[in-house]
Amino acid sequence: MTLGLDVLRCKAPAMVRKEVWAHVLAYNLIRTAMAQVAESAGRNPRELSVAGTVQALAAFAEVLGTAAGYAAFVRVVLAYRVGNRPDRVEPRARKRRPKPYPPLPVPRTEARQRLLGSR
Repeated sequence: MTLGLDVLRCKAPAMVRKEVWAHVLAYNLIRTAMAQVAESAGRNPRELSVAGTVQALAAFAEVLGTAAGYAAFVRVVLAYRVGNRPDRVEPRARKRRPKPYPPLPVPRTEARQRLLGSR
C-alpha cells in the first residue's frame, strides 16, 4: 500500500512489476525535485511537503523548462512546508471497510434508470 500501490491496475506479473517500478521512479523523481529545491533554498528536504510538490509539478509541468516557470515552481514548493511534529502517531489500520452491497459497475444515473424501469 506504500506509494498508493494498493490500486495497481495490471494483472499480469510482468506488467505489475513494470507498474511498481514506474511508481518507484515517480517517487524518486518527486523526492529529487524536493531535494534540489531544498538545497537551492538552504532548507532541509524533510521540511517540504510531498503532496505540495506533486501538486506544483502538475501545475507547472508545461512551463518548468523556462527560467520563470522554474522560479515559480520553486516558490510554490517552498510555500508547502511541513512542520516538526515530534509526537505525531499514525495508527496502521485500514479505514475502508467492506460494504454489504455489490460494486456499482455503471454510472449512478444509469443504475437509477434501470431500477426505475424495472418497476
